Amino acid sequence: MPDVRMDAAGEPMEKGECRFCALARGELPATVVFEWREAIAFLDHRPLFPGHCLLIPRDHIQTLDDLPQRHVGPFFRIVQQLSRAVETAMGAEGTFVAINNRVSQSVPHLHVHVVPRRKGDGMRGFFWPRQKYPDASAERGVAEAIRAALAASQTSKP
Repeated sequence: MPDVRMDAAGEPMEKGECRFCALARGELPATVVFEWREAIAFLDHRPLFPGHCLLIPRDHIQTLDDLPQRHVGPFFRIVQQLSRAVETAMGAEGTFVAINNRVSQSVPHLHVHVVPRRKGDGMRGFFWPRQKYPDASAERGVAEAIRAALAASQTSKP
């Protein structure tokens, strides 16, 4: 049986339509925790811990790279507000704030995870195995490649 998504009125959604855009328009149900003019925050339906929120821009923006420069500051001020609110509301000791860009991005719409944290909560670092650089030379080479890419991006911006 094909997977047919339904909107809030029980009508089928168009194939390929962004679920988060439909959610932002109120066409899909969500437990909204707050709305701003340019963004909306709601509880993740499969939270790592209670209080795990997602923040999305109302406009369809696929990745952080696609977020227009003029929106970066305002959007991250909202991330900061939400992080403080989640920590306070959940009596947490801190928060984990994360964005997946393309890889592991379950919905191709920019979304920021804000997860309440407590010491000993069982969440261990990141969700993938860490590895060391083979040696100091390899580490310096990676750093230099990133510096060069940053320098090139600065000269290519108007």
